[in-house]
Amino acid sequence: MNSKPLIGLNADYRSAKKDSPAFSYIQAGYFDAIVKAGGIPVVIPPLADEDDLNRVVDLVEGLVFVGGADLDPRNDGFMLHPATRTLDARREQFDRTLMRMAADRRLPVMGIGVGMQLLNVTQGGNLFLHIGEDLPKALPHRDSLDPAHRHALEVVPGTLMERVYGEGEIRVNSFHHMAIDEVAPGFTATARCPDGVVEAIESNQSDWFAIGTQFHPESDSASALDLRIFEEFIAGIRGVAIEMRLVA
Repeated sequence: MNSKPLIGLNADYRSAKKDSPAFSYIQAGYFDAIVKAGGIPVVIPPLADEDDLNRVVDLVEGLVFVGGADLDPRNDGFMLHPATRTLDARREQFDRTLMRMAADRRLPVMGIGVGMQLLNVTQGGNLFLHIGEDLPKALPHRDSLDPAHRHALEVVPGTLMERVYGEGEIRVNSFHHMAIDEVAPGFTATARCPDGVVEAIESNQSDWFAIGTQFHPESDSASALDLRIFEEFIAGIRGVAIEMRLVA
C-alpha cells in the first residue's frame, strides 16, 4: 500500500432536543491524530441501512471506534447501574453493527475508551459497571474537577504497547468509571493501571489486527508519545495489506 490508507471513524450522535436539532459530530483530536499518523480519516455517520454501511466499509482499510458515554449494560444482559450515562441508542446500535461487520471481515480495528469496551463485549468479554463499587481498592480513574487526570501504566513486554512506550515511567490520561472485567477470547490485556484495571487490549488472533486503549491518545491531555499508538495502527494496516497481496 503506497497511498495513505482510508480510516473510518464512527461519529457520535445526539438526538433532537427542544432547543436544538439532532446532530452527528466527532472530536477533532481523533481525525487530527490519524492525519498526523499517515492516514486519511473518513467520518461515518450512524447509518441505519446495512447495505449502505457495507458500501462505506468496503472503501476503508481500518476503523477507529471513538470514545463517548457508556454502553447500555442491558444490551449485554446486565442491569443498568445508577452511575451509567448511556450513549444515544441510535449511536450504540450503529456502533455494534459496525463492530460486527469489522469482526466478520477481520478489518483492522482500534477502539478508544468506550470503543475498546465495545470491542471487548462484542467479542465475548464483559465489563465492570462501576469501578468504585466493583473494585473498591482501585486507584481513582476519574476526577470530575481535573479533566487531565492521569495515572501510571504498566505494559506487557513484547506487545504493541511496549513498542509505543518502551521502558521507564509511563502516565496516561484517565476519565472512566467502567472498565474491562473479563477480557474477550482471542484478546490479551497488554497494559494495566498498577491497581490491575485493564488499560489496553490486543488481538492475539493471527487473522485479525485489533487493539484498544481505555485511555485517550487523541485528547488534548495526551502526551506526544501517545500519537505513536496511531502510527502503530497505521503501520499494522499496511502490514495487513501486504499480507493480503502476498496471499492473493
